[in-house]
Amino acid sequence: MTETGHEGVVPAPGPEAAGPPVADAGPRPLGVVLDATGNTEVDAVLVRLQDADLLPTEDHVEVYEDVHRGLRDTLTRLDDDNRS
Repeated sequence: MTETGHEGVVPAPGPEAAGPPVADAGPRPLGVVLDATGNTEVDAVLVRLQDADLLPTEDHVEVYEDVHRGLRDTLTRLDDDNRS
């Protein structure tokens, strides 16, 4: 039995066991590699995703919305071209 009195239950270490607090170094790049899609318009839009690596998390939404808008516009153009 452990010191908690419950067999198999081990108390979680307290904050003192975690070591000294680590200073926030700011955003850290995720290192995501963007593979070319073969469509230059789509590839140009996807490059914007790299901006998220340079921004704090709360600013990622703007980047994702820009990319989504760009992809939607590109797909709409491709669809319109196929209808012609």
